[in-house]
Amino acid sequence: MSAIDIGIEEQDRIRVAEGLKHLLADSYTLYLQTHNFHWNVTGPQFTELHVMFEEHYTELATAVDEIAERIRTLDVAAPGTYKEFAKLSSIEEVDGVPAASQMVDLLKNGHEKVVKTCRTVLNVAQEANDESTLALVSDRMRIHEKTAWMLRALNS
Repeated sequence: MSAIDIGIEEQDRIRVAEGLKHLLADSYTLYLQTHNFHWNVTGPQFTELHVMFEEHYTELATAVDEIAERIRTLDVAAPGTYKEFAKLSSIEEVDGVPAASQMVDLLKNGHEKVVKTCRTVLNVAQEANDESTLALVSDRMRIHEKTAWMLRALNS
């Protein structure tokens, strides 16, 4: 592959990609958690939550691909193992199968953590004048803020 020359200095590309790796790990961990809860939710809200969780994990599946491809566009290898994601993610795994209301709360917390990760990456991308990453991360942040709001509304 030829050298990359997209107007972003190498050290800036690496810093942005490192931030995106954390966002990828958070997003993938949240994807797995959401998919797990989709499979295992029970109770009076089963249908509503089962369908909602499917919508969420489907959206997250697309997001992880977009984030990983942005990392590659910056000429940095994207992480792709559970081991790497566990080291990079701010979202902790959940043991067992929580009650439906706990699932909602855990997912709300997860989306809020992703928003915080987005804010960190936005700062780095702004310093690097990386508009493409800014657009991607800004869109991700908006989606996670809205999803967290919707999940909060379920348990109010």
